[in-house]
Amino acid sequence: MKKFFPIYVRGPLIFFSFFGMLEYFIDSGDRPAFVKYPIVLLVLLVFLVIQIAFEYIGSAVNKMIYEITPEDKRQEIVASESLPLREQKWYINIMKRLTRAEPVENNTLLLLDHNYDGIRELDNKLPPWWLYLFYGGILFGAIYLVRYEILGADDQEMEFKKEMAQARIDIAEYKKNAPDMMDEKNVTLLTDAASLAKGKVIFETNCAACHRADGGGQIGPNLTDDHWIFGGDIKNLFHTITNGGRDGKGMVAWRGTLKPTEIQLAASYILSLQGSNPKNPKAPDGDLWVKPADQPADKDATKTVATIK
Repeated sequence: MKKFFPIYVRGPLIFFSFFGMLEYFIDSGDRPAFVKYPIVLLVLLVFLVIQIAFEYIGSAVNKMIYEITPEDKRQEIVASESLPLREQKWYINIMKRLTRAEPVENNTLLLLDHNYDGIRELDNKLPPWWLYLFYGGILFGAIYLVRYEILGADDQEMEFKKEMAQARIDIAEYKKNAPDMMDEKNVTLLTDAASLAKGKVIFETNCAACHRADGGGQIGPNLTDDHWIFGGDIKNLFHTITNGGRDGKGMVAWRGTLKPTEIQLAASYILSLQGSNPKNPKAPDGDLWVKPADQPADKDATKTVATIK
């Protein structure tokens, strides 16, 4: 058997099979027990080292025995190793232990007395492999009963509900920290020089054609005065740039062109133009914006909404 399954195959196979079954009874969360609990990993590594040590010690001993074996005996050993699998001694021993099958010549001793239409039955014992599976099923059922019915472990439905609840929490947390998942509800005003410089580049590339480079307005409204069509704080402006202006005559929606982070940068830069008094500004458009009293104070907090169209 060692010839077909070397130690580097047998060791990990035995070791992970055992702890794979053990994992079923250890509530280690979404990570395997041998990862979550370092002591388990240490035991596994020690087990593997011992396996490798025994393998090499055994190989060395077999080599010594072979070297001191007479030549005629050596030929017998080589001949036995070249036999087909079914004729290998270790294979025959394993099959005997698993089946306990009686030789064909003993069938007459196993025949039962009853006879039905010429058909007679042998009194063979159940093979051990079948009994092992049967007893294993009973043991598994007992453990399952204790774990779920007595100790109250989570069943599949409860595990699913918990995983879905945790997934919703993880998604919400991810949205808070993922800039490109930003929307008008969680967008914040940027006031640092680096962000405003980036916003200026985006504005001049995409917005200056309609609003002028200084924001004084041309086809589009003047962005430097106190009048706004859809509101003049960061959330209103983010929404307007993302979804567009008035139907049929307003600004196009930029959500397909600019990322949320880019819209945030552009909107923050636009709000930094407030009160800049550009040359020949366009007449005010929209309503006077005064910031509502229930909104937190920031750079655009000096104004409040009168009405928002």
